[in-house]
Amino acid sequence: MRFCGIDLHSNNSVVVVTDETDKVLLSRCCPNDLSTILALLAPHRDELTGVVVESLQLVLAG
Repeated sequence: MRFCGIDLHSNNSVVVVTDETDKVLLSRCCPNDLSTILALLAPHRDELTGVVVESLQLVLAG
């Protein structure tokens, strides 16, 4: 069982994959490109239980 968290920023993402004991199996900063992120996750795909994406959008009144 593996879990993935993605911290989404404006031009890059930090992708982390852990196992059920919270051992980090992958931790990588990469560009916000779907094919790049999918390639990073490919070796873990069959064992991934879920993917969580964290993002923050700020709206400034002007």
